[in-house]
Amino acid sequence: MTAPTATTAASPAGRRWWAQTRIELLLTLRRGESILLTFAIPVVLLAFFSLVDVLPTGTDDPVDFLFPGVLALAVMSTALVSVAIATGFERQMGVLKRLGSTPLSRGQLLGAKTAAVVVIEALQIVVLVVEGTLLGFRFSGPSIGAALLAAVLATIAFAGLGLLMAGTLPALTTLAAANGVYLLLLLLGGMVIPLSKLPSGLRAFSQALPSGALAEVFHGALGSGSIPGHAWVVLAVWAVIAPVAAARFFRWE
Repeated sequence: MTAPTATTAASPAGRRWWAQTRIELLLTLRRGESILLTFAIPVVLLAFFSLVDVLPTGTDDPVDFLFPGVLALAVMSTALVSVAIATGFERQMGVLKRLGSTPLSRGQLLGAKTAAVVVIEALQIVVLVVEGTLLGFRFSGPSIGAALLAAVLATIAFAGLGLLMAGTLPALTTLAAANGVYLLLLLLGGMVIPLSKLPSGLRAFSQALPSGALAEVFHGALGSGSIPGHAWVVLAVWAVIAPVAAARFFRWE
């Protein structure tokens, strides 16, 4: 009798992850109101603040600053808020308890939810790229590879934070916490207000957040061409710590 190969041994876990990913994506797409808000809010913010020059963007054309920032906002809102709220209520209603009785592991569930988020984000980015181009954004210093890598790292980090909240807090507390954290990161993340406009102490705090690091990479990769090295370190650290904490403390019920 021959011993099973590593690929064969790993395939059941891979099949479970893939099946759960498809289910998560289907469930996400069925939440029509949530999807509408997920797509509509970044689109409306980009259009409004690009056409109405009221923010201290520090650029001749507001869209030059806002487009990378709103892309970062879209990643954050989808990976953090949507995942946290949906998962929190699934846990409250006993859906996750039933999943916990199956061979699906916590890591596979969290990975499936994160993978489904990536698909939604890809659609968001397409929509925002079209809108940004119509509003006059020009890719003056594009580094698409760097932007995509940053988006992946930030998605893992934000999804980890959202799942950590959903897996440890009551559903209504998760709802309030996710929206509160979203508002905090929106204001301090360099997405709609440049980090350079913040007081020095607050700026240093913001640069240590995944939102601030993502905005810095997006601004550099899609605009200025200069990406600060500390932004990559911050994103990498959050992309490791957040999902590990979520997997460690996540409870099925």
